[in-house]
Amino acid sequence: MTNENVVWCWIKGESGKAGNLSTDGTSLYSYRLKIAERKDGLNRVYDYTSSGIYKSQTTSCHVGLALRLAGHSFLVLPPSY
Repeated sequence: MTNENVVWCWIKGESGKAGNLSTDGTSLYSYRLKIAERKDGLNRVYDYTSSGIYKSQTTSCHVGLALRLAGHSFLVLPPSY
């Protein structure tokens, strides 16, 4: 499975894993960090990029991939901020 496939699984509500990106169908994780979730019918992608709360280049790439593939997504600050 590729990272793109994992994001598509998240969008469809299915579980999937590829390397350090995984989903339980509701939340999307980079390593063990929740980077996105579907809540109240909306896709929320957390801003773990250089313009937000930077964690790593890999996580930033995972966030970008989720934003590109999940239409009608919102880039927001993580819940703890």
